[in-house]
Amino acid sequence: MPVADDLTDKTAPDRRTTMSAPAPLFSLADLEAAAQLVHRTVPPTPQYAWPLLAKRTGCEVWVKHENHTPTGAFKVRGGIVYMDDLKRSQAAVTRVVSATRGNHGQSIAFSASRAGIAATIYVPHGNSVDQNAAMRGFGATVVEFGRDFDEALAECHRVAREQGLHFVPPFNPHVAKGVATYALELFRAVGGLDTIYVPIGMGSGICGLITARDLLGLKTEIVGVVARAAPAMALSFAAGKPVPTSSAQTFADGMATRDPRPEALAIIKRGAARILQLSEDEIAHAVRAYFQDTHNVTEGAGAAALAGLMQERARMSGKRVAVILSGSNIDALVYRRILAGETPKVADGLEEHASHRG
Repeated sequence: MPVADDLTDKTAPDRRTTMSAPAPLFSLADLEAAAQLVHRTVPPTPQYAWPLLAKRTGCEVWVKHENHTPTGAFKVRGGIVYMDDLKRSQAAVTRVVSATRGNHGQSIAFSASRAGIAATIYVPHGNSVDQNAAMRGFGATVVEFGRDFDEALAECHRVAREQGLHFVPPFNPHVAKGVATYALELFRAVGGLDTIYVPIGMGSGICGLITARDLLGLKTEIVGVVARAAPAMALSFAAGKPVPTSSAQTFADGMATRDPRPEALAIIKRGAARILQLSEDEIAHAVRAYFQDTHNVTEGAGAAALAGLMQERARMSGKRVAVILSGSNIDALVYRRILAGETPKVADGLEEHASHRG
């Protein structure tokens, strides 16, 4: 199985839209410094070209394994950088609050604990039991509120305002800078990438990827993917403005958002080639494909980039492509059902089996 080379190829054809490049969220020097900070805690994650995935997709496909971090997801990078800045700029802060479906919350719990800061994380009712347990394991207090992420987020904002607490946003330049360190690793390890597929939740992952690409002067095409059942960012991308939706009923909870952030949308609109919408069946199929071809466990959002590539198999034939495996935090019951050939169903934005969890 190939491992990453040390080349950074700046000759890949430009397949982006003709819109002007986004103003960078940070400089290359800032990103380099963030990478040094992150790597004190989280070693660079691997990127592998798996032969069975190449056979399945008809192209050379590199997987960036963000499932190999201490929290099982890419988000931990952003939490480390955010908390470092908070300790230096607002040393008086002793407690933070945030909202999540899981990976962002684990990131804040992990990083706040290391910084000596208490963290309270708001999640929707019926949230992943495993994710909640992990956040508590890292030292956070977990509060359930609302039917989905956006309602939990609104309650978190209310409590932060009323109690004068520091709110950690799911999208922020410091969070995006930390997250972008995965992109820096990937681009410097694997040269000549034609296209990268990346899942979109609140936008830090794709915005960090776009910014890193532009700072390095590369022309790699970036394609975002969302769940068709949670299409807010795809609709917003097409409209050129935020288009909230009334629900986000996908089992891929990392993409289950319905209120796009304008600052993230602006970067995505200028820097991404397109956004694909995926069916629940396509996402579940990609989860199974990862296990069958690499024996890696993936959550729904973590498998979504591969699902996007498989949707565009003919378009990517013979090309050099990367997919971001953003996380592996999936409940055992959900995963078991997917491996058995099922596609998890959802109700009110949450897994239908949530009420049956122990």
